[in-house]
Amino acid sequence: MSFKNTIVRNVVSFSLCAVIGFTGIAMGQAPQASAATSKADKIITLGKKYLGVKYRFGAPSGSTSAFDCSSFTQYIYGKYGVKLPRVSSNQAKKGYRVAKANLRKGDLVFFNTARTGSKIGHVGVYVGNSKMLHTYGAGGVKFSTIKSGYWSSHYVTARRVL
Repeated sequence: MSFKNTIVRNVVSFSLCAVIGFTGIAMGQAPQASAATSKADKIITLGKKYLGVKYRFGAPSGSTSAFDCSSFTQYIYGKYGVKLPRVSSNQAKKGYRVAKANLRKGDLVFFNTARTGSKIGHVGVYVGNSKMLHTYGAGGVKFSTIKSGYWSSHYVTARRVL
């Protein structure tokens, strides 16, 4: 075999390996993204089943007769294998930070409240279209916008845990 044929064979072999490797990487990542989306959809669907369930500050973990914001997120995420601490300020330390402009379904969104001052005191589940699913005050579990009004002006951060 000539030197030229050896070079051509090596270049072709390397190219094929690169194509196969990149294809494997792409195929390996696509299911992760759709798995996260699927899990987010399942968590949100479960959360919707509790629409209207009353809000009670300090509601115990695992209770479904009443929730506070963090017991709600802890419960619905926990049903899909995502362990969250009991308190919203501790939940805000899980996963990784996400810019408000890059929110995805299933991200946790965090806010301060009159009770907590500048510190995190509330959590909700981002559901898309500038809305969150959460529980707070009258009406219990509900949807609210994070784009305007109270929640917009009290927004602190978001975390991706899926």
